[in-house]
Amino acid sequence: MSHTNPDPEPDRSTGLEPGGGVPPGETPPAESSMSGALPRETHNPTKGWAKAPLALILVLVVLVAAFFLAYSLILML
Repeated sequence: MSHTNPDPEPDRSTGLEPGGGVPPGETPPAESSMSGALPRETHNPTKGWAKAPLALILVLVVLVAAFFLAYSLILML
């Protein structure tokens, strides 16, 4: 079984500086610099809670808490 080295030979690789460094411009840009090139998305709805569903959940929580408080008071008497 023969083993081949996956690393390129520095003498035969293009774009390498002496010592193995890569000069600027030889590598692709990072992900964060590519975000400006994409079109703006406007079809997605806003993220976050609307006031009506949040108010309904809050009212439901208060009603459930009031029920258990009244139930515990009835059991004590």
